[in-house]
Amino acid sequence: MTWSSPLSRTPFPRALCRTLAAAGLLIAAAGPALADIPIATAGPMTGSLAGFGEQFRHGATLAVRDINARGGVLGEELTLTIEDDVCDPKQAVAVANRLVGKGVVFVAGHACSGSSIAASKVYEEEGLLMISPASTAPELTEDGSDLVFRVCGRDDQQAEVAADYIHRTMPEARVAVLHDKSAYGKGLATETRRKLAALGQTIALDEAYTAGEKDYRAVVSKLKQADIDLVFVGGYHTEIGLMLRQAKTAGLEATFMAGDGLMSPDFWGVSGGEAEGTLMTFSADPRKNTAARAVVERFEADGVEPAGYTLYAYAAVQVWAQAAEKAGSVDPEAVAAALRAHDFASVLGEIVFDRKGDVSVPGYVVYRWSEGSYDYASKLED
Repeated sequence: MTWSSPLSRTPFPRALCRTLAAAGLLIAAAGPALADIPIATAGPMTGSLAGFGEQFRHGATLAVRDINARGGVLGEELTLTIEDDVCDPKQAVAVANRLVGKGVVFVAGHACSGSSIAASKVYEEEGLLMISPASTAPELTEDGSDLVFRVCGRDDQQAEVAADYIHRTMPEARVAVLHDKSAYGKGLATETRRKLAALGQTIALDEAYTAGEKDYRAVVSKLKQADIDLVFVGGYHTEIGLMLRQAKTAGLEATFMAGDGLMSPDFWGVSGGEAEGTLMTFSADPRKNTAARAVVERFEADGVEPAGYTLYAYAAVQVWAQAAEKAGSVDPEAVAAALRAHDFASVLGEIVFDRKGDVSVPGYVVYRWSEGSYDYASKLED
């Protein structure tokens, strides 16, 4: 297994690269510098979850543009490669290997937790640093990798907020917990179920469904038979939107709630307008952050609404660039050390990474969908 120096693209075994870097000899071995530093973003650029890929594309592209306009990183311009993993772990592994072959030194990706977990194994082995803008499964940062980070929170953190909200506002509700069997969906559902049970909430139904299907009437029927008041779903907007349409047709009046998998403007359309009142957890809206104001204006000038994970993708590139400057190198291990050693100003606010590569304060809140958009649930209740 080899790693290529970002300055020379000369292949070095990773162990040798560490030795040379420790001895201060890597620069001498690297040869003349190139005129660019290759980085990448990876996510679902096509397929049913392509909306998240578009958020990544817009966020990373503007971040690179802004950084290059200020002189780049260590005096060199960034070049951005965009890769499509279709939110499929096998495709993500193929993408990771392609990026290694291209000499990329940093990846702002991936989106779906299953893809990020699979790709991270390649990146760790080959010595490539990743910062996920959106993958929330705890397992991503639990294996001790020193090259894996994320700028979003974790499922156990958003599950705590969801469970607290459910128990506080609907303490007598009969709750169903569903998931789509994915690393993200199952993980979020499991954490939410556990936290609800600890609060004494009644879990009347626990069910899995298959992502990508078009008919969820059997699941809806079980929800009706169990007299469910609230349905918590670990999954993505495409299936949840269809489930909502079929639930309304069947006369099910239960409230639906999910995590950040609903953070797509396509959700309302998929639901056929039946998402009124649907709840979701996500961080406090970064678009309203003072630190993001100028960047949001540049997005809007480009005709882009920086919703969902757009600003998270921007922040992933932003903090990597700052860490590289602090490290005085784009060597992935040097940048990883800098990421853990410093605080970073970003469009999301101050970012501090812990030993695992997680951010210290994700700040999840509850939103409610209404009339095609979403707002803070507490604000709508006031």
